[in-house]
Amino acid sequence: MNPLSRWFRILCGSVIFLGAFLLFAVEPMAAKRLLPALGGSSAVWITCLVYFQTALLLGYLYAHWLGRSISVQRAEALHISLLVIAGAMLLLIAQPDMSRASGHPLTAIFQVLTLTIGLPFLLLASTSPLLQLWLSRREGAGVPWRLFALSNAGSLLALLLYPVVIEPHLSLSTQRAAWGCGFGLYAILSALIAWQVRGGMRSAPPAHVSAGQSGLKTSRRARLLWFLLPAGAAMQLCAVTSHLSQNIAAIPLLWILPLAVYLLTFIVAFDAPWLYRRWIVVRLLVVFLAALGYMLSKTDVSLPIQASIGFFLTELFFACLFCHAETYALRPANPSESTLFYLLIAAGGAVGSIFIGIGCPLLFDANYDVALTFLVTAALALLVTWDSGWGQRLLWSVGTALLLALVIMLHIVYGRNTLVAVRNFYGCLRVRQSFVPPQAGTIRTLTHGTIEHGTQWFAPDFRRVPTTYYATDSGVGLALRDCCGDHPRMIGVVGLGAGTLAAYGRPGDHLRFYEINPAVLPIAQNLFTYIRESGAQITYALGDARLSLAHEPPQHFDVLAIDAFSGDAIPIHLLTTQAMGVYRRQLGPNGILAFHVSNQYLDLVPVVAALAEAASMQSRVVETPSNASRGEYRATWVLVTNNAAFLAQPRVAAMGRPIPARPSFRIWTDDYSTLLPILQWRRPDQQ
Repeated sequence: MNPLSRWFRILCGSVIFLGAFLLFAVEPMAAKRLLPALGGSSAVWITCLVYFQTALLLGYLYAHWLGRSISVQRAEALHISLLVIAGAMLLLIAQPDMSRASGHPLTAIFQVLTLTIGLPFLLLASTSPLLQLWLSRREGAGVPWRLFALSNAGSLLALLLYPVVIEPHLSLSTQRAAWGCGFGLYAILSALIAWQVRGGMRSAPPAHVSAGQSGLKTSRRARLLWFLLPAGAAMQLCAVTSHLSQNIAAIPLLWILPLAVYLLTFIVAFDAPWLYRRWIVVRLLVVFLAALGYMLSKTDVSLPIQASIGFFLTELFFACLFCHAETYALRPANPSESTLFYLLIAAGGAVGSIFIGIGCPLLFDANYDVALTFLVTAALALLVTWDSGWGQRLLWSVGTALLLALVIMLHIVYGRNTLVAVRNFYGCLRVRQSFVPPQAGTIRTLTHGTIEHGTQWFAPDFRRVPTTYYATDSGVGLALRDCCGDHPRMIGVVGLGAGTLAAYGRPGDHLRFYEINPAVLPIAQNLFTYIRESGAQITYALGDARLSLAHEPPQHFDVLAIDAFSGDAIPIHLLTTQAMGVYRRQLGPNGILAFHVSNQYLDLVPVVAALAEAASMQSRVVETPSNASRGEYRATWVLVTNNAAFLAQPRVAAMGRPIPARPSFRIWTDDYSTLLPILQWRRPDQQ
């Protein structure tokens, strides 16, 4: 290889790496900008991932069309023109008006992301397949498949750096400026490559003219597997990520580990295919599918968090390695089919993620995502190994049948002791009924995934007694009992759940609930009696609480309870200085903010304390132990107020303790937040 060709290959590799890095760096950045306008539900993140997979497919489709349908000269001119337009878009739409996002959150997210990063994202997504095709044509050699591994290495680096380096040290505005500079460099280098390609292949015909001259046409079966295998891997990624974050550990950013494993299997499959040995991987895969399938069948048994995460990530690695390595083994011999190869890989990834992220919530009222994904994986293994003999056919036929039985069994189990099961954009809701302990009579519990959002004991002595995190000696209990004497109270609650706090309502009180999930309201009204039997006048505001509070006139709340942080993806936009400004506007002169910060893996106390200090308000943390005989859970509340009379009351003074200052803690804003400093891998009850 002459020095000029070596220089051009290095340039192409650098641009592919840079483009992939920018592609994965912009994903969390763009999604975080949506939270204050569209709410902090984890569904926002999932929908963003579906958008990115779809945009990736469009980028690969653009590369495929550019490489096959027009001449090199026209392709080069079009690509450079689009790079210029994309750069202009980043300059002209630097601060998009998020308040215009309207309609269903799904369409609003797609609309905003398309207007802000749509074209730049599409061009970045097209980089790897397009440059590989141009490089193979310029050198007159085969497709440099290892460059796809280099692309995934760039993506993996961005994925690992964002939560550890980028997010903790840079505000969103600084991230955007730095990303824009990176895209400018990418655009310049890409234009240089396009110009070099034009000069080096001025007379080269489009790909469709020479199709079939450099290799045999790939069979239809192989092309079908180019689509099906990546679809199975994408289903594995989305389903395992969802399962880990909702059913194993409610740890934000846990999605990084599955995505890192997913990208790693692409790197191994395309850069070191010699590491893949089918006979080893399929045997390990069947063991893990069987073991985890058995574990899923034991719905009332759970493993320690480290073991569960380890098992699922290991299964994900072998499943994705099988899918990606088998896809690589079927790669086309004809360079002109390379863009079609990547296009079908992207199409499979998009369809797999759309099925798990959007299709399953619409089709099923419970979460069967992992079981269905295991079933699809076994069926793909049967299809791929069909020619390996009767042993493999029998093994994977039996495995597929057993996993189908698992899906049916889960449907039966989920129906036991379940009064209602609902699934929508915001997640899975279930109301379970039991009769233990005996003194409780009938017990009903509302769960969102594995997170409990309210329990009611229906025995006469407990029917109107607040349980779980809302006991009379909890932080919110103190606030509601001691804030106003016998005067009627204005009470606001962010997060409806089972409506437990309505048990505190007295005649003359006005209680207003703010709830983002419309499916929660009929459940709280019909399956629990806290709301129906409350003495207070109760109203509701459906939609994101911060948006609702911002658009309402001042309510002059005596107590405003913020109860939205115990789930799997906390709404960070409810814990920023901008949100604090909204809350203060809604408080009465001596009002109390009660933040429920009970969380297994996040220490949110310093976050609230920093907000209180910035607002020149006092804060107290109230921690109460569990009491199984009364259905009371361990709870942590932070009370924020300037009501000196309330803070001086004996019960409040005895139970509420000041929060130690953390001078190094950086206050959260809509422009800056990071979970890294407050992560705690040991649960509070284990410390």
